[in-house]
Amino acid sequence: MTHHRRAPLLPWLITTIGALVMTLPFTDMFLTSLKDPGDYAHLPYRFLPSAFAFANYRDAADELDLATLARTSILTALTVTVSVLCTSSLAGYALAKLRFPGRALLFRFVLATMMLPPFLLLIPHFLILAHWPLAGGNDLYGNGGAGLTTGITALVLPFTVSAFGIFLMRQFITTIPDEILEAARLDGAGELTLWWRIVLPQTTPALITLALLTFTIAWNEYIWPLLISTANPCLMTLPVGMQLLQGHLDPQRTTPLLMAALVISALPVLALFLLLQRHYVRGITEIVEL
Repeated sequence: MTHHRRAPLLPWLITTIGALVMTLPFTDMFLTSLKDPGDYAHLPYRFLPSAFAFANYRDAADELDLATLARTSILTALTVTVSVLCTSSLAGYALAKLRFPGRALLFRFVLATMMLPPFLLLIPHFLILAHWPLAGGNDLYGNGGAGLTTGITALVLPFTVSAFGIFLMRQFITTIPDEILEAARLDGAGELTLWWRIVLPQTTPALITLALLTFTIAWNEYIWPLLISTANPCLMTLPVGMQLLQGHLDPQRTTPLLMAALVISALPVLALFLLLQRHYVRGITEIVEL
C-alpha cells in the first residue's frame, strides 16, 4: 500500500502569501494600464477598471515613439549582454585555469571593484568618454570635441565588462576538471580552442543566467542613459522616454498611459525569462551549490 506524505501546510501558506505579495504590484500595474482617466481618479480607489481601455496601449506607443525607443534599448541591452558574456567567460577562464604571476592579486582586485557604488563611476566614465582621443572632434590629447558621448558607444562601452560576471564565470570554470583541458592541450588545442569547445559548452547554465541578469539590468538602466541623452536625444532609451512622458500629458491620463508603457517595456524581459526559464533555474541552483 502506497502512502503519500502530505505537504506541510505552513511552508505552503507562507510561499503562497509571498507569491501574492510579489505579484500584487504587477497586477495593479496591468489593471491601471486598462483604466480610463475617470476610473483612475475615482474615490475610493478602484482596483478593477469599470471598462477595459485598451486604447491606452496605442496612445502610449504613439506618445512615446515606442519603436525608436525600443530599438535603442534592444540594441544597447543586446550589445552589453554579448560583451559581458564574452569578457566574463574569457577572464573567468584565465583566472580559473591559467597560471601567471599576480593571478590571485588580480582576482582580489576584481572582487574589490564589486564593492564600489555604481554612482561613484558615473563622472569618471563620462570624462573618459568625453576626452577620448581622436573621436568626436577631439585632438590627440582628447580636447576640442565631444569624444564618444554622442554615439551609441556611450551607452554600451562603460558596461562591457562586469566584475560580477567575471567572478561568476571563474567559479563555474573552476569546477571543470583540469585533466580534460590537459588532454586537449596534448592534442594540440590552443587556449582559445579550449575556451570555445570545452569551457563554453560546460558552462551553458551559468552563461544563460548571466545573460538574463545582464540583459535585465541593461534594459532597466536609467541614470546613465539619462545623462548621455542630454547630449544627444536620439540616444534616449525606454526608461528615460517614459519618465519624460509625464511632462507632456494631462495628469489625469499620465498614470494609465505610463502603466501601459511599463507593461510594454516589461514584455521583452518576461518573454526572455519564459524562454530560458529552465536553464535559468538550473544555473541559479548550481550557483547556490558552489
